Amino acid sequence: MTKMLLIGNAQTFLAQTAAPAAGGSSLLTQFLPLGLLMAAMYFLMIAPQRKKQKAHEKMLSELTSGDEIVTTGGIFGTITNVKDDRFVIRIADTTKIEIGKGFIHTVVSKAGAEKK
Repeated sequence: MTKMLLIGNAQTFLAQTAAPAAGGSSLLTQFLPLGLLMAAMYFLMIAPQRKKQKAHEKMLSELTSGDEIVTTGGIFGTITNVKDDRFVIRIADTTKIEIGKGFIHTVVSKAGAEKK
């Protein structure tokens, strides 16, 4: 009776030690979709946003006096003076305001471009 009990225990012991070996490949299959999801998120969300940010920074560095711009608030104006951290823009004949560089949304026309 004890021999049968030992054989039964040996089979249980072998079955318990064999299970973690199969779990190694299971670990890879669990983390592979997570890794693919993170890579997809980078290429679909983070990379385009960085590209857009670099293009905006380049546009800001190329602004000069005389350029017509639109602010993020929707105000149209013409740059009259460029300072280190802001622009002075004319929004009416006698009205000038100072605006931070980060608040310029787009350039309507460059200073040297001809108007149609």
